[in-house]
Amino acid sequence: MIVAAQKPLEEIERMIAGHRKVLIVGCGTCVTVCFSGGEKEANILASALRMRAGLNGQECEIRAAVVQRQCEREFNEEIADQIRGADLIVSLACGIGVQVLNEQFPQKLTVPGLNTSFLGAPTEQGVWVERCQACGDCILALTGGICPITRCAKSLLNGPCGGSVGGRCEIDREIPCAWQLIYDRLKALGKLDWLLEIQPPKDWRTSRDGGLRKIVREDLKLTESGETRRGS
Repeated sequence: MIVAAQKPLEEIERMIAGHRKVLIVGCGTCVTVCFSGGEKEANILASALRMRAGLNGQECEIRAAVVQRQCEREFNEEIADQIRGADLIVSLACGIGVQVLNEQFPQKLTVPGLNTSFLGAPTEQGVWVERCQACGDCILALTGGICPITRCAKSLLNGPCGGSVGGRCEIDREIPCAWQLIYDRLKALGKLDWLLEIQPPKDWRTSRDGGLRKIVREDLKLTESGETRRGS
């Protein structure tokens, strides 16, 4: 899931300064799960901004709405009238949602209310940890399901660095060494022989360093008749 955290209230106040009608738009998927941009958070932020505006003697109308997924335009159409009636939109979604709203409603400026952090997983109540860098060339089948690109501080592909001591990362002793975890996992599975195969340098062209990425499923694209190619 995409993990994000709400921007400081003061920063959001600066972004909405000078706008009388502001719409806070939450997202009902990833950022709802990490408690940063769902319906509850959107309403709390709108209430806090209204209170701050009142204390500062400012007249403004700040409302909240939420859609299931801001990254899909059909969901955003459900609140199209509210968006068109606002002077400024504050998106409580990841950076993708912010950009989609700006593209879908170009006559309105949408600003981010969150800082998008990483692709992660909940490890305990209230804690999310990065687990994937979306590198575009997944090697989890070779490492027992533990990602060395993300979980090794140096993204090493052929074992730990010389600074790993006692199964802990040299960058931060609070973090387990990813390659110790991989070794233990493969040992438990009886697959230690996999570590004998040398992995070549990673081809980063499939990652962000290769430029803007896009996936096209020809079988899902619509034909001229409006049907999917798979269905036809």
